Amino acid sequence: MKTTKYYIAAITAYTVWGFFSLVLKPIHEYASMDILFYRVFSCSILMLLISFLFKRKKINETIEVFRALPVPKKRNTILLNIGGSFFLMANWFTFIYVMNHVTVKATSLAYLVCPILTTLLAYFILHEKLAKSQWLAVGLSISGCLLLSYADIMDMFFSIIIGFTYACYLVSQRINKGFDKFIILTFHISLAALVLLPFYPAYSGPVPTEFTFYFCIETIAIFFTIIPLFLNLYALGGINSSTVGMLLNINPMIAFGLACFVYKEKITPLQILAYSIIFIAVLVFNSHHIFAKKQKGILAAKN
Repeated sequence: MKTTKYYIAAITAYTVWGFFSLVLKPIHEYASMDILFYRVFSCSILMLLISFLFKRKKINETIEVFRALPVPKKRNTILLNIGGSFFLMANWFTFIYVMNHVTVKATSLAYLVCPILTTLLAYFILHEKLAKSQWLAVGLSISGCLLLSYADIMDMFFSIIIGFTYACYLVSQRINKGFDKFIILTFHISLAALVLLPFYPAYSGPVPTEFTFYFCIETIAIFFTIIPLFLNLYALGGINSSTVGMLLNINPMIAFGLACFVYKEKITPLQILAYSIIFIAVLVFNSHHIFAKKQKGILAAKN
């Protein structure tokens, strides 16, 4: 189907993010703010170099497209891109704050809450239509999240804040069309880097000297930031933000599996039940695409 490549892009992005802990664990002794600073600065430098060395034509095309827009459209485009960068920064800031000062569990729960918030925002703001089965999936996701937050309501509160910022990013970028996705992402991250730069002298620690730190940071920048975010924006160009948001559940489910089987963290039956419900919700939400593709395959085989 025409949308299959967009599904693959979203699934690939969130699958990659699910393994984030594998590259984050080796540098866990460094301050979270330092990791954030070097991650954003490194991403910005890399993307600007790629853009100016290999994508000058796309930069010129983007400028020409923007100049050709009517004034109201120009204003909306500027707001969407500044807003996108703001939501991205807010998501990273709140994620780091909650991880450092609240609980790690709340950050994990946030990316289970995010798909629900994305779906609801897309429904009310973008007027994206949902089938009855998709509303059922939303209900299943809510029940799974409530089970996970049963022991601590404050975890749910902070998770909603983190999830809301990324949901806003997804919804805002769904309508940010007509421009090269890589150039758009370069603008978002570079603006974030400029905003973070004044805070670096006051909030950063000693300059790291170990090779491991810089190796992990560059791995995070390329494979866990630039590529997944680009795939995320690409997916938004072909499928609804509610669908992209629901596929985000893949990320915490993989992280949950790593916590259980790799890091041997304590897992309760309640958590297993909750994640199982959310996994079923993802399948139900995307069942129309799964069965449509299967049906197409059967018809092709008959012909």
